[in-house]
Amino acid sequence: MGVLTSPGAIRKAERTLSAGTWLIVAGAMLYSVLTVTPLAAGHTPTAWRWTAPILPIVVDAAVVIVVCLDATLARLGGRGGRWPVVLRWMTGVMTLALNIGNSALSGDGVGVAVHSVAPLLLIVTSETSLAYRHAIARALARLNAEEAERRTREQRERDARAERLRAERERERATREQREREKREHAERVERERREWEAAGLREQREHEALLAREARDAEATREREQAERAERERERERAERQRQEQLAAERAERERREREARKRQRTAQAPGKPAVNAPVSPGGGAGVNTTAAPVNTSVNTVVGKPGKLDERDALAVIDTGIQLGASVRHLARETGWSVGWVAARIKEAGGEVREDTPDGEAA
Repeated sequence: MGVLTSPGAIRKAERTLSAGTWLIVAGAMLYSVLTVTPLAAGHTPTAWRWTAPILPIVVDAAVVIVVCLDATLARLGGRGGRWPVVLRWMTGVMTLALNIGNSALSGDGVGVAVHSVAPLLLIVTSETSLAYRHAIARALARLNAEEAERRTREQRERDARAERLRAERERERATREQREREKREHAERVERERREWEAAGLREQREHEALLAREARDAEATREREQAERAERERERERAERQRQEQLAAERAERERREREARKRQRTAQAPGKPAVNAPVSPGGGAGVNTTAAPVNTSVNTVVGKPGKLDERDALAVIDTGIQLGASVRHLARETGWSVGWVAARIKEAGGEVREDTPDGEAA
């Protein structure tokens, strides 16, 4: 592996260290569980032997906590004090004692040596990885400081170059502005002349457009006036037509009324009545008495005898006239010879008001 001179290479080495450390921790934990479980089961009541794997798992969990937090503190450049060291060595010693315990109790020296490999390797690896991480953290801090100093130096150099370039640009800008000012003055003079010419053309165009718009407005006003006159003539014609229709309707109603009155007089003349009495002087009596019988007093709404029934068209004409005159439904029924219900229905269809006879014979 080459010299680590970049933060990326150092971080790669740190990742390799973390992977190897966790691989050793995982292997030691698994080996510890398999080795310590028989020892714990042999010194545990039979009913509770199933709890034997808990002890190595608890000890190994402490190992995981120590390794993980040491890696975090080393990455941040800090130290946890004395207690992390105590916890790290206590868990290492416990792991070592539990792993070699069964072999030591049985007097197996080879077993003690074999079973001490994984705990010792775990203890040394945790200490070594912590030292490596502190060294990596210091190297990263140094490289970061060097990188920051290099960037600061480059920034100062860039600022100096930028200042020189800005001074040169200022000189070039002053020269360019002088030339541009001369060009601008010439362009403004040309533009002013062009605007004056365009303004004259636009003024003529606006005057022409205003003339066209005025002529269009005059034509529109003339057209609207003609349309208004045509509309007024149409309204006058419609009004005259309506008046003529109303006059014809009035004449028709008057003619129908006269016909009804003539028919009513004819029916009244045909109805039986009391004749006048001219009583002569009786042969055995005194002077003769000339007595005239009083005529029968009948009301307007009383019909003696049943009049003839008009056909439907005449009956409708009588009903229309009666609506205009405010006649009652019973009076119209007597006039037409149709039933009161039929007459009332026709009055409602014509939009009139159904009037009933009052006690004195007038329409209500």
